[in-house]
Amino acid sequence: MQLARVIGQAVATVKHPSYRGWRLLLLQLLAADGGDDGEPILALDQLGAGPGSRVIACNDGAEARKLVGAADSPARWFVLGICDG
Repeated sequence: MQLARVIGQAVATVKHPSYRGWRLLLLQLLAADGGDDGEPILALDQLGAGPGSRVIACNDGAEARKLVGAADSPARWFVLGICDG
């Protein structure tokens, strides 16, 4: 798990069937000092995080596949929680 900032939302006309009905967010992972940590990632969101929100992102692919209900899904990252303040 890692803190991240929502920097956008992805829209796709063609996507893996397991992504249907899921919001796709573009997240910038954050380092311990609050700076950017690497390249932005794509994550599934069911909590309604918006642009600028700080979130807890989880990269447990097995749990992501359980969330979408498809063992063959390419899902890896998902929003686990939204940080207050």
